[in-house]
Amino acid sequence: MSSSSNAAIIVGVDGSPSSDAAVRWAAQESAMYRVPVHLVSAFDIERTHVHEQQRRERIYQSRERQAQLALERAQRIVNAVSNNAVHCHVAFGHPVQVLMEAARDARILVVGCRGLRPMDRLLLGSVSTALLHHAPCPVAVVHQEAAPDKSLPVLLGIDGSPASERATAIAFAEASHRKVPLVAVHAWHDWNVVGPEIDLDVTVNEEKQTLAERLAGWQERYPDVTVERRVVCDLARHYLVEESAHTQLVVVGSHGRGGFTGMMLGSVASAVAQASRVPVVVARPS
Repeated sequence: MSSSSNAAIIVGVDGSPSSDAAVRWAAQESAMYRVPVHLVSAFDIERTHVHEQQRRERIYQSRERQAQLALERAQRIVNAVSNNAVHCHVAFGHPVQVLMEAARDARILVVGCRGLRPMDRLLLGSVSTALLHHAPCPVAVVHQEAAPDKSLPVLLGIDGSPASERATAIAFAEASHRKVPLVAVHAWHDWNVVGPEIDLDVTVNEEKQTLAERLAGWQERYPDVTVERRVVCDLARHYLVEESAHTQLVVVGSHGRGGFTGMMLGSVASAVAQASRVPVVVARPS
């Protein structure tokens, strides 16, 4: 997350059920880390094919009012969970651009998995998808399903890339604050290395050593966190999505190196954010 321990949590608000879930999750993060929450609601009228000025003005005022009402509701959700400062901001502009600017120095940017538009309800929302690729800070994608059991562990997908290293830092901090174990998964699946001339036992031992090296410093920094290491021969996105059903939070990097294990976190991040039923934090490279 942000190098500043007091950096705010930014939340994109649009009044959808997913947005409400994102606000609630952000409020819980605010309470854990004792940092402020900034609620941001953006609107525009670029897709409004109305050229008559008075009608455009009425549409503008209506959408601005909708954004304000969504913020008022979101503020009530935060106040019910956290005693930390809450700031509200309505901005005219495209939501992606507005949120990226707001998140420039943020601790984390939190969004719902789907917005109000019909297509956003079918797939990972266009706003959340764009932010996963371009946000200047970690992005949390929150689904509207019931909150997961808070006694469940945090799940980390790790591959050794810079984004994965940042994901490791986030995952340890989250597990420590939640007082739960951390499950660190190193998934590898490369058809090019599977064959009669390959000693799988040797390969698995090498991957276990790699995972241990990636975790060593972090375990010393967070001695209170119990870590379960898993090296699995499977597609990372499949394993993490399936395993997310037994966790309360998933943390992955925005993209991997595609090198020593073939764990391509670009596709992994999108797939896990889309299919997981629990919140997913995608670490962006610094």
